[in-house]
Amino acid sequence: MNTTKYIFVTGGVTSSLGKGIISASLAKLLQARGYAVTIQKLDPYINVDPGTLNPYEHGECYVTVDGAETDLDLGHYERFLGSHTTQANNVTTGRIYQSVINKERRGDYLGKTVQVIPHITDEIKRRIKLLGSLHKFDVVITEIGGTVGDIESLPYIEAVRQMRWELGPSNSLVIHLTLVPYLAASGELKTKPTQHSVKALLENGVQPDILVLRTEKTLNDDLRKKVALFCNIDSNSVVESIDVSTIYEVPLLMQKEKLDVTALRKLQLPIGDAPKLADWKEFLKRLKNPKHEVRIALIGKYVELPDAYKSIVESFIHAGSKNECKVNLVSVHSETITESTVVETLKDFNGILVAPGFGERGIDGKILAAKYAREHKIPYLGICLGMQVAVIEFARNVLGYANAHSTEMSHASPYPVIDLMEQQKGVTEKGGTMRLGEYPCTIKENTKTYIAYGSENILERHRHRYEFNNDYLCEFDKAGMIAAGVNPDTNLVEIIEIPSHPWFVGVQFHPEYSSTVINPHPLFVAFIRAALNIKVA
Repeated sequence: MNTTKYIFVTGGVTSSLGKGIISASLAKLLQARGYAVTIQKLDPYINVDPGTLNPYEHGECYVTVDGAETDLDLGHYERFLGSHTTQANNVTTGRIYQSVINKERRGDYLGKTVQVIPHITDEIKRRIKLLGSLHKFDVVITEIGGTVGDIESLPYIEAVRQMRWELGPSNSLVIHLTLVPYLAASGELKTKPTQHSVKALLENGVQPDILVLRTEKTLNDDLRKKVALFCNIDSNSVVESIDVSTIYEVPLLMQKEKLDVTALRKLQLPIGDAPKLADWKEFLKRLKNPKHEVRIALIGKYVELPDAYKSIVESFIHAGSKNECKVNLVSVHSETITESTVVETLKDFNGILVAPGFGERGIDGKILAAKYAREHKIPYLGICLGMQVAVIEFARNVLGYANAHSTEMSHASPYPVIDLMEQQKGVTEKGGTMRLGEYPCTIKENTKTYIAYGSENILERHRHRYEFNNDYLCEFDKAGMIAAGVNPDTNLVEIIEIPSHPWFVGVQFHPEYSSTVINPHPLFVAFIRAALNIKVA
């Protein structure tokens, strides 16, 4: 007997409507009712994972605890649910085809002709069912990337069609998210795009059970009935998703629209008591009623695309709410920071964060930002490369090593204070070969990091190839930059601090991946708290 129920979330009309947020919101509501829920993302692109994609192409690459480089939507899933995702929560076309081709090469198909149907669709179905079978979830929500009608999405839609038939009635449902545009010229909301989108889904053999309509205007009953009539569903299954001020309002909006109740009824699951959302509502209350305000500079080289630093942006929202503080996050392109502009660019900020990244472009601006924060006693948080530039800056301007650098940018540097990790030497392939996933760190007592965490032993996620060069550790320590946290197994420096500075911390790991609505990351919370003590004109 099948005990896991499956919900498939598809999108139509246009991309970027928020399938991930709707999926995460429904999952949160079901979780708050006591159900064990997880969410999975099926990505139609042929890359094996987004690890080699330029952030301008696909936004942030999110890393799971088990070291999978995944779609940024998995960050939303974790932030909403407060539970970890894994490699199995993100599947790409590249991974599907790679698996099928490997099986064909081994002879697993016994000489049969390998085809999209059944071999590719069977592999998709296997990946979908894997989560439910391994972890005993009550509900698995599967978000299908792209838009219905895309060539790339066709095998996934076909797999959904097959699964619905195999699972039988009440064991699955399809939620289709579309756009109802408002035409200002005529003052009307138009349903035709939704009708065409559902028609495209029907042509592929899939009837949606629930429609979620993105809109900037309230839907009236007549419009809901019209959509229901032309799309073959009952009007109670037409859900409004109106624009809101923050994505964290969406679960409450979906609760008001009874999306969770409708889904449970269609899946023949007990509705039970109302969702327990007291902590979530308290978070929103603090977020919307701040008592304080700070300006934080986010220094990066992909700032034109906000999604490139999505987890960092969301971590500031979580930490701001915790501190009852509105965080005005200002993106500053590191290439615009020069010796002549650095003071004017950064003088009005309460805190400076230097973001992760790869490559030489924009590195000089990041180094100057670290120097400004150190010399002007501005709270500083450096993440991954942001830690490394702080080390380079300190070596140059405090230790006097004028040509100190990272061997990533300068192989010929006489002072390679940041160097390639030993286990990375000899690695030539790019995809999935960095130091990835969760590793332990031991923190020194009486450091600012220790105070933030309230713990000596922590676990944090990594994504890097280069590290602090321990050959210089004693010199840094004597000059006032200490190793506040190290990996207990490899002695890799994970955290640097300047004890004489009000709050100057650099971390080799990515704390932004671990911040959630209910449990904001302690480093971001402490960073904002320190920024509140800085007065600017």
